[in-house]
Parts: sequence; structure tokens; C-alpha cells
Amino acid sequence: MNKPQIRKAMRLQRRSLTAQQQRQAARGLQRSLLQPGALLAARRIALYLVNDGEINPEQIIKQLIRMGKEVYLPSLHPLRRGELAFIRYQPGTRMSNNRFGIAEPDFRYGKRCQARFLSVICLPLVAFDLHGNRMGMGGGFYDRSLAFTQRAGKHPRLIGCAHEFQCLATLPAEAWDIPLSAIATDTALRWVPAS
Repeated sequence: MNKPQIRKAMRLQRRSLTAQQQRQAARGLQRSLLQPGALLAARRIALYLVNDGEINPEQIIKQLIRMGKEVYLPSLHPLRRGELAFIRYQPGTRMSNNRFGIAEPDFRYGKRCQARFLSVICLPLVAFDLHGNRMGMGGGFYDRSLAFTQRAGKHPRLIGCAHEFQCLATLPAEAWDIPLSAIATDTALRWVPAS
């Protein structure tokens, strides 16, 4: 299958999950992300709010806030077209829906953190393979926002979050695709071997 076919099939499959299956998957994701080396030692952690059947990190967001971690959510950058800003999220954060209908912290009022200063970024996936290749929704927002990770220097650990069934043997990759450090699913946390 080509990328559009993979994207269509995976989105359909994850949207077909029942509410009970989604809750069970979210609990599995929480167990995976709480394994040693994933998030517990990190200070600034970016996650996302669920959309389109994605695996839901809401419980881990609440738990990390209770643990005193700084949690950030992506927001469409109003000045850098096609890029994301990462804005601090806490209970009571002013939210608004972006042009895709996804809730995000209001850029005008939130405390921002440049992606390079985050410890970990957990990002949603449409599909992935065990080599760290990822497929998103096709807008390229994460790829553009994280392009700096292709250069030498300190950068955040990138953990893709997905349902286990979104794993493929191999995934077509482009030169601009940003590889993952690990993949967390409802059944496992898998570290990607360094290339």
C-alpha cells in the first residue's frame, strides 16, 4: 500500500474502536509510558489531546501534572505557518479549537517552550514501524517543527504513541521524516536502535 492508502486504512481502523476499547488502550499506553526511561526522569514533557481515534494520553497527562512535571501541548503556530508551538498545560489553561477543530492551549495567553528545550515529546501516529519510521496525518506539522533534531546537538527524546495494530513491518520514509526514539503502544514500549 502507498502512504494515502495506509493513512486511510489506519484512520478507519482506529476510529472503529469502541469507547471501551479506547479506554483499555489508554490504560495500556499509560503503563507503557510509565516504564523506566520513558517519562519519569523528564521535566518538560509534551503530549497531545486526542483526535480522530488516536490513542488517548489524557490519564498520563493528569498523572504527570500531579507528579509536578511541566506538561506542554502542541498549538498551531500563528506566525510560523505549518509549525507547532508547545504551550504549558495545567488545569484551568485557556483553550480554543484550531482550524482542524482540535482543542489546544491559547497561544496568546500560554507559557511557551521551544521544542529544543523539551525533555520528551510524545506525538500521535497514524502508523509506524520498528525502525522508528512514523506516519502522521499528512500535514507535516511535527516534521517541520522538529527538523532541528536532524542536526547535531541536544534535542528531546521523541516517543510516538499509537495503538499496537498501527505497527507495520516497514513504512515508506522520506528524507524529511523525523525518526522516533521509541514507540509506546497499548501493549509495549519499544526503543528504536540508534542508526
